[in-house]
Amino acid sequence: MSDALLGTVIEEYITVEAFASLLLLEEKALAAVSPLETLPALLAEKTALTDKLAALSQARDEHLHELGLPPGLKGMELACAKDASLARRWKHLQATVERARRANTNNGLMIRVRMNYNQSALAILRGSTQKAAVYGPDGRMAGY
Repeated sequence: MSDALLGTVIEEYITVEAFASLLLLEEKALAAVSPLETLPALLAEKTALTDKLAALSQARDEHLHELGLPPGLKGMELACAKDASLARRWKHLQATVERARRANTNNGLMIRVRMNYNQSALAILRGSTQKAAVYGPDGRMAGY
């Protein structure tokens, strides 16, 4: 199998690991009282890594094409069937991608909770006539 394809998969793995690490830092920042101190820098790093991952994915598809294989998952499955070392690296990459996906989903939920809280706080401060979704002293949402 192609050394270039294996090298690209290894580089993808390293890049996804870096991305997953950033997601952990983002989670800590989102849990902080004032996340705005660290989030902009993390966003810039995430954007750079996302761009790099897109380029690596394109390079992987080009390597598959050079080997006469289709792009994407189907091509990787065929390539992995012919090369045990590539199959191991691809499996590690897929596991890391899944871990990063779960972390990203978790961070998205944290962002949504924070946004809902901020919207409720703004509604209260503005004296909104609509009921704001806030919790009362009994731990239940007001009005329920």
